[in-house]
Amino acid sequence: MRRKMIEDLKSRDIKDVNVLNAMLEVPRHFFFDSSFLQFAYEDNAFPIGFDQTISHPYTVAFQSELLNAKPGCKVLEIGTGSGYQAAVLFKMGCNVYTIERFKGLYQNAKRELSSLFYSIKLFHGDGYLGLPDEAPFDRIIVTAGASYVPKPLLEQLSVGGILVIPVGTKSHIMTVYIKKSEKDFEKIEYNDFKFVPFLREKS
Repeated sequence: MRRKMIEDLKSRDIKDVNVLNAMLEVPRHFFFDSSFLQFAYEDNAFPIGFDQTISHPYTVAFQSELLNAKPGCKVLEIGTGSGYQAAVLFKMGCNVYTIERFKGLYQNAKRELSSLFYSIKLFHGDGYLGLPDEAPFDRIIVTAGASYVPKPLLEQLSVGGILVIPVGTKSHIMTVYIKKSEKDFEKIEYNDFKFVPFLREKS
């Protein structure tokens, strides 16, 4: 089933071999509620509790490809959720930091990632604030739909770094910011996606 998922991603123009290999290696079913296990490799989002979802495989692949993260990149993920996206980034060879506002999801993800022996740094906090004590980051990825781009995330991006964030209200435009200098950014917009909302403060 995992290999079929990869072939489906290739048919939808996902080309980054590092992304595809990582998604082939990470057991997506490991991050699912037992009642949904048979659907783990379908291209759908599924509930993980706290009104949150694990994203479609295509969304994970598309965001990961836009991130253009190379092995050794220091990556901040905003919105740990199930932990699946962080796991994919880890298997891409990244040094992964991830922050989650819901304590229950943070605890679940920490348990699952630890059981897989994935060395990922997890934090419980407000994603809008990023992780200033750990900055700067080569890459930042946001896995919830934001109504605007939080300034702290742009500030915590290193020069030459890339931020991938879905921006909008009802639907979300996948948006890439490339930091050209401390004050200058290149902005590139892609397709509409549906995400759970990017919420403030930890819970």
